[in-house]
Amino acid sequence: MMRHPLGKATAGLLCMGLAILLWPMDTGSYLRVHASGELQDCQGVLLYTVLNPEENWCFERSLDQISPRLIQATIATEDHRIDSHLGIDPIAVTRALWQNLTQQRVVSGASTLAMQVVKFQHPRTNTIPGKLLQAVQAIRLRLRASKEDLLWAYLNNAPYGANLVGCEAAARRYFGKPARELTLAEAALLAGLPKSPTRYMPLRYPERARQRRDFVLQRMREEGMISAKEEQAARRSGLTTRYHEYPKTAPHLAFALNSRLARGEQVRTTLDDSIQRSVEAILFRAAERSRGEIDNAAAMVIDVSSAQVLARAGSADFFNPAIQGQVDVCLAERSPGSTLKPFSFALAIESNRLYHSEILLDDLWDQGLYNPENFDQSFKGLISASDALKTSRNIPSISVLERVGIEGFHGFLKQLHFSTLYQGAEHYGLGIILGNCEVKMEELAAAYTMLASLGVYRPLRIKMDEKAQPGQRLLAPGTCLNLYSMLEQPLPNDLQAVGLPKVSVIPRVCWKTGTSQGYRDAWTVMFNRQYLVIVWRGNNDGRGSSLLIGSQVALPLAADIFLSLKLQNKPAWPPVDDNLREVPVCSRSGLPATRWCLHTESVFLPKTQFLNRRCDMHYPVKTEAAFALDSIPYATSVIERWPASPQGWNLANIRFPYVIQPKEITVARDTELRILSPANEAEFLLTHQPEADRIQLKSSLDQEGAVHWYWNETFFGTSTPFQPLFLHLTPGVHTVSCMTESGQISRVSFSAFVPE
Repeated sequence: MMRHPLGKATAGLLCMGLAILLWPMDTGSYLRVHASGELQDCQGVLLYTVLNPEENWCFERSLDQISPRLIQATIATEDHRIDSHLGIDPIAVTRALWQNLTQQRVVSGASTLAMQVVKFQHPRTNTIPGKLLQAVQAIRLRLRASKEDLLWAYLNNAPYGANLVGCEAAARRYFGKPARELTLAEAALLAGLPKSPTRYMPLRYPERARQRRDFVLQRMREEGMISAKEEQAARRSGLTTRYHEYPKTAPHLAFALNSRLARGEQVRTTLDDSIQRSVEAILFRAAERSRGEIDNAAAMVIDVSSAQVLARAGSADFFNPAIQGQVDVCLAERSPGSTLKPFSFALAIESNRLYHSEILLDDLWDQGLYNPENFDQSFKGLISASDALKTSRNIPSISVLERVGIEGFHGFLKQLHFSTLYQGAEHYGLGIILGNCEVKMEELAAAYTMLASLGVYRPLRIKMDEKAQPGQRLLAPGTCLNLYSMLEQPLPNDLQAVGLPKVSVIPRVCWKTGTSQGYRDAWTVMFNRQYLVIVWRGNNDGRGSSLLIGSQVALPLAADIFLSLKLQNKPAWPPVDDNLREVPVCSRSGLPATRWCLHTESVFLPKTQFLNRRCDMHYPVKTEAAFALDSIPYATSVIERWPASPQGWNLANIRFPYVIQPKEITVARDTELRILSPANEAEFLLTHQPEADRIQLKSSLDQEGAVHWYWNETFFGTSTPFQPLFLHLTPGVHTVSCMTESGQISRVSFSAFVPE
């Protein structure tokens, strides 16, 4: 039996059509977005954006970042039968053909979302062959893409007027808000624009846009997506569209990351949008107040616990060419003034060359051709190391630098990743502590964050996709705790700027100012355990000003920024824990006291700091009165010695001293040797717990010098005032004896046993 040729042709066409539909297809060319690059804060808030390569604004968003009302409005208007067809809507096609034939013109279309997604990539499809190809591609796409895929592609690629592509760009331009925050009326207006973006442009033809919006609301009600009451309420709302600029926050960082933004990337940063905008506004106002004298300012805010940058403003006004606002001062090389001093003091404490309590001398320093002065050209005389740093005295700071050595300090700054110390240590000399070098704000901020983090250095992190670096311990926690106490200062009452909200709680803070030679750079670094704020004031053209003094123009600005920050739910001050220990020091020298120091006080020093440097000022001297008091063998007189010059100043090792002879003072001291621990006839219960079954051997003359100890008549060891001796207990009855250098002997017995 022969088959009809027409049947064969039909079967062939069907097979061909099926083959075309099932032929492999690259959906990626349709399900993609030519996005604009976006700089975002830590929560995804848009900070800055650039045009895409087609000179359009297009912000890619997932469906969960788009208002459900806009999704509903789009379906109701563009493809309400999307769930019942495979790319083309037969009912809509039939209706459109009938209406167009009967009216003898095009009065209705039948495009589905799939067809429009195809059209976005092939816009010139108005011919009949083009429409057929579009329909075929739409079916092929629908067979391979979900409804959600098509909605995502449509809402991110649809035209919404001018050079706005995608609903996010339109929502931000017309309403100044992201697409996820659109109201019903706003969503309906946007959903109606792609049909004819020019005709319904709300900024030019608001009445047409309103009518189109109301039609979309009607369609939503007809499809059961909203109630009649909701429709009427939305219709009554007026058009709220106006031209909104896209954010231009953190422009310096945006330009630094321009290569990524130009590729259409969404770069998520650690910045906090509210803090960033607040910092930029504070800097702008400050620069406006001093315009003509001090044109510029820059600042950063760091989260101390994570070393993440919360705000970064490279100038007071990026868009002002008169102040060279596009120069990023956060990366510029500027003189640090006195801001490096804390690191010299920290290194001296860490290397056992300084106690924060010890007395230094602020006096004339004459070293050949080098004759440094203090900023105020005066001298304070005797001053503690803590007060010398707090008040930024130059001469004591140079004295401290002498102790650690220029090479050692230069190497420490290299450890802190200061990249601008291009010359060797000898090039800078002692002047490095006064700022005769250059630093970058970012690197100075990272170094201070190390101090605020109790000695752990971590590179600052500003991009969320960069891996957090492990910390490197550079200083002991106790050393940094001493720096906290040395740098803690109250904020002057008049620092808070007019216009900022008053704060009820003034936080504890540390701060250090700096002023460069020639009055070209003014700095303040302010921190506690929560935040670090660093501020620079100056002029990008290098112009100096007598007003450029850190304490006068940078400190108030840093205080304004710090007081604007929200208090965190964690301590603002570091806990001491067991990182410090209480030590008696001489009230005159501030050094660990000897038995000849007449007056002492207690200070807290780092647990890791050796106490090998002791007061060298006070010495006993036998006088005629002392010799006459043979019946009182411990009577003596004490003299006080001082160094003769600031050079080499060290009250623990006084060279070429001059002597102050006070009136004769008798110092009574215990001369009888007695064992204080263990007590005679004591009984100890052994626990066999780690470090539990041991005692410290103590005598009444421990502070007088070396004491030699014997256990069960066998030599056990020697204790000194700064090196105690411990005995591990064992079961049984034992004897302990000790002897001084002068031959005095004391003996006790004790027992130790395991309880039954």
